[in-house]
Amino acid sequence: MNTVFKRSLRCALPFAITLGAGLAACDNNHNNSASSDPAAVTEALQSKVKNIVVIYAENRSFDNLFGNFPGANGISAVVDGSGKPTAAYVPQKDRDGSTVLAKLPQTWGGVTAAGQMPVVTQAQSDGLPNAPFSVESAFSASSGSTLSLSTVTRDLYHRFYENQMQIGTNNDGYAAWADAGGLTMGHYDASSAKLYKLAQDFVLADNFFEGAFGGSFLNHQYLICACAPEYPNADTAAAKPTIAVLKTDTSGKYLPQLATKSSSPTSALDGPPQFTLSGNITPANYFGDGKFYAVNTMQAPYQPSGNAPASSASLDYADPSKGTTLPPQTQTNIGDLLNAKGVSWKWYGGSWDAAVADGTQDPAQPRTVIYAGNSNGVSDTTHVDFQPHHQPFNYYAGFDPGTTSGAAARAAHLKDYNDLVADAAAGTLPAVSFYKPVGLNNQHEGYANVTDGDNHIADLVAKLQASPQYANMVIVITYDEFGGVWDHVVPPKGDLLGPGTRIPAIIISPLAKKGTVDHTQYDTASILRLITRRFDLPTLVGLSARDTALVANSNAAMGDLTNALNLTN
Repeated sequence: MNTVFKRSLRCALPFAITLGAGLAACDNNHNNSASSDPAAVTEALQSKVKNIVVIYAENRSFDNLFGNFPGANGISAVVDGSGKPTAAYVPQKDRDGSTVLAKLPQTWGGVTAAGQMPVVTQAQSDGLPNAPFSVESAFSASSGSTLSLSTVTRDLYHRFYENQMQIGTNNDGYAAWADAGGLTMGHYDASSAKLYKLAQDFVLADNFFEGAFGGSFLNHQYLICACAPEYPNADTAAAKPTIAVLKTDTSGKYLPQLATKSSSPTSALDGPPQFTLSGNITPANYFGDGKFYAVNTMQAPYQPSGNAPASSASLDYADPSKGTTLPPQTQTNIGDLLNAKGVSWKWYGGSWDAAVADGTQDPAQPRTVIYAGNSNGVSDTTHVDFQPHHQPFNYYAGFDPGTTSGAAARAAHLKDYNDLVADAAAGTLPAVSFYKPVGLNNQHEGYANVTDGDNHIADLVAKLQASPQYANMVIVITYDEFGGVWDHVVPPKGDLLGPGTRIPAIIISPLAKKGTVDHTQYDTASILRLITRRFDLPTLVGLSARDTALVANSNAAMGDLTNALNLTN
């Protein structure tokens, strides 16, 4: 019997309440709550924590992987023991926003990624009830196949405006506005996973949301700056970036809803939605400041980038004439604040060195590392599939490889996974470390499975725990975003950037409140809040803006992860 379950029973039985509610009551008693002395917590944090390590995986909602976690606010809140929806389940609606779907749409294009075995076709995905379902067993009757955490399923929409349309008012538009159809409602039994075991041993946060709506690109940017990247004068730029076409209200104000084509199927049961233009850039003044912002995947101006160099004369740069090459960014980010304070930090990327070499070769040569899965676009051990839009600092002017200062910044702060392992073993990790696994190991649907990333991240945690620095270390494992997958908890209303869908987060440390579920409200930038508090940094503008908006909408401000730690006990 695990620690979480034992403590839940101790709390639940005397009051004849449920396991989940019992744990919530217990865990709240163990938090550095509002009644704690904030100054004492800060003093203890700054005294006891020397290293913060952030491991950033990919594209999983909380319910998708941890919906059956004991004591967490999981799928049992909306389904019974047999998996049937209860009265608490808000059924998925059709595109009119009111009609309850009689069943889930088919998974358009099939459930499994190309080249994967076993194969579950689109036709075999038909007929699922309007309810959450087990990915492993839901298609067994129709296909004769049982899927697993090692299966690579097809990708799903995870974009800025689509995410908001899916959330709607009650998380009831996921199936309607997904390009994958019913697969959005799937979840796994991940209780055999190594990260699940780490969550049982340490702290699982079950009220943690992606900082920004949508996908990986924007949430990586939000992780380091609590902001969206700018694209000045996008409407007249020679590169012609794509600008989203939105609906407006009667006053002409933009709504967070994409305009649909006249040919778009009226019902989600008839096919995926068709949008006039789901662009990468917001319309001018969407955020009220007259500027254009990049909210869907754009490419870095420096290599490694998804856009090759324009010519062999400028191999360090991406072709600026491409519509997806983002101009260099200059907003203040967490690296700037750490530098100004003299605090060491590094961003470690899986296969970073190989990707730099791949990106800076003659543009006529094919890429073998950058966005290079196998012939079906799936990652494997010989096709590790480096994702350059997962490397946010590489978008910033301060890392321009053609300048002396930029080259020095790159050498000091942008490192390979092998450097992370060596630094951990030697006890020379910087005060703040970010680690991004390469495609093979990041758990992204469409090109990766859960198991490979689970094994890799757990192995890294073991290496960090063996480090001489572990005694004063806090490790945060989380996911960049939801991956297009449904979650039953509606995000709190914040600002126009987010927060978006709920995602998993695990806090590992000798200081962790071991064996607990932390119900504190967090988002991606709670990591920045922790770093800011620990190293006494100025507060990024986006952090203040988010909390102000949350409070204005009658929600709590975001926590800074200190509730997951025993600091003053």
